Amino acid sequence: MLFRPCIDIHNGKVKQIVGSTLSDLGKENGHPQENFVADKDAAYYADLYKKDGLRGGHIINLNKKNTPEYEASKAEAMKALSTFPGGIQYGGGVDDSNAKEFIDAGASHVIVTSYVFNNGRVDFEALKKLSGIVGREHLVLDLSCTRVDDKYYIVTDRWQKISKEIITYNFLDKLAFYCDEFLVHAADVEGRGSGIDRDLVGFLSGYKRVPITYAGGVHDYSDIETISYLSDNNMDFTVGSCLDLFGGKLSYERIIKQISTRE
Repeated sequence: MLFRPCIDIHNGKVKQIVGSTLSDLGKENGHPQENFVADKDAAYYADLYKKDGLRGGHIINLNKKNTPEYEASKAEAMKALSTFPGGIQYGGGVDDSNAKEFIDAGASHVIVTSYVFNNGRVDFEALKKLSGIVGREHLVLDLSCTRVDDKYYIVTDRWQKISKEIITYNFLDKLAFYCDEFLVHAADVEGRGSGIDRDLVGFLSGYKRVPITYAGGVHDYSDIETISYLSDNNMDFTVGSCLDLFGGKLSYERIIKQISTRE
């Protein structure tokens, strides 16, 4: 069980936001709900994670591709990748045209969702192509999901669109052939600091073919213990808005110590 730290970037700034409030609406109505805006840049956090030996964290560019805001966030991300080469994954606007650029810039993996979806379904030809470009060992699939009638549907386009794909073990097996890991954001609880999705964690814990990192809702130390218990200490996790680095109450240093006692 590993603590996978995060760096979320929006409009060129490190932030923590409520993911479900992201929008491509016009400026007047398009502002997401912000939990925290950092006064330090992305490279600062990358350097911190490097010093503490926390490999496998992720940078997420929360802006829409082909916008000035996306480019500003990308520039921040590139500085962080160069600060901790090989230690951080990158996601946000990744496709076959730029995936290699992020790997060359220092990302250990690229994280992808929307590019490999077409009309609400996984486009396996696109997935195969991307896996071939960067190598399976450098590809993470972000299977952010929302619960509908006791099933978990993958959400794409920065969590704005519910796909037709339901997370099942058989479905994960088909995807695992092309990637190294899964990153699963529980979109319903992400950024709300109200607790993890225990049902989702329990379900994902039964899958063993490739590593899974769970993200969403961790708001106290007991949530970490619950993830450990449900997964038999085998599922990695991330903490966002509730971490003291991002204005929350959970101690970054205490979490590192809490995890180190399990190794």
